[in-house]
Amino acid sequence: MRIIPAIDVIDGKCVRLTRGDYNTKKVYNENPVEVAKAFENAGIQYLHLVDLDGAKAQHIVNYKVLEQITSKTNLKIDFGGGLKTNEDLHIAFNSGARQITGGSIAVKNAKIFESWIQKYGGTKIILGADCQNEKIAVSGWQEESDLDILPFVKDYLYKGIQYVICTDIAKDGMLEGPSFDLYEKLIQETRDIKLVASGGITSIEDINKLEDIGCEGAIIGKALYEGHIRLKDLEIYG
Repeated sequence: MRIIPAIDVIDGKCVRLTRGDYNTKKVYNENPVEVAKAFENAGIQYLHLVDLDGAKAQHIVNYKVLEQITSKTNLKIDFGGGLKTNEDLHIAFNSGARQITGGSIAVKNAKIFESWIQKYGGTKIILGADCQNEKIAVSGWQEESDLDILPFVKDYLYKGIQYVICTDIAKDGMLEGPSFDLYEKLIQETRDIKLVASGGITSIEDINKLEDIGCEGAIIGKALYEGHIRLKDLEIYG
């Protein structure tokens, strides 16, 4: 299973939120490149980079951070947050992203998101399926839609998506463990999904259980920054 640390960016700084609430912002490092280098030095190969300013502004903002990390590390980065137009997508890929994650746009402008899948393929375009009470949430988690997560994911798998990052917002940043039941349901009821779990992962035991369920990857954020999981604990997954 792939281990994917997360770097969330506001004002060019490495931060974490709790349940997506911008009022809970905590700055962990003024320089995200330093954090990314530390991940790489520990044998990590992947990075989930989220432009929280972009998510709020509805267009890409912190692409310079992406450029800096890709120019100074060999991390394979998936980038998300505020990608709404073809121009946003071009900027992200030109700045070094290997993959991009689309969440709100997959709900609010399915036509353009589907065109990205057709143009770039299901390995470069990731579906961000973030949910609250199994209802898809959009706009930086500020809005809840009336879409149920399971049919939403199934529909996009049919349209060519392969990778799905699923975050249960109620678990995000709470350090109380991930939504095992939700992930198990998604894996059991869909075929060939590459499901990346995100939110609430707090221990190596959580990671092992996600692997047993069949998750393709696990995104780890606050647990790393708060010391609940140490980088050296992750070396066995390298």
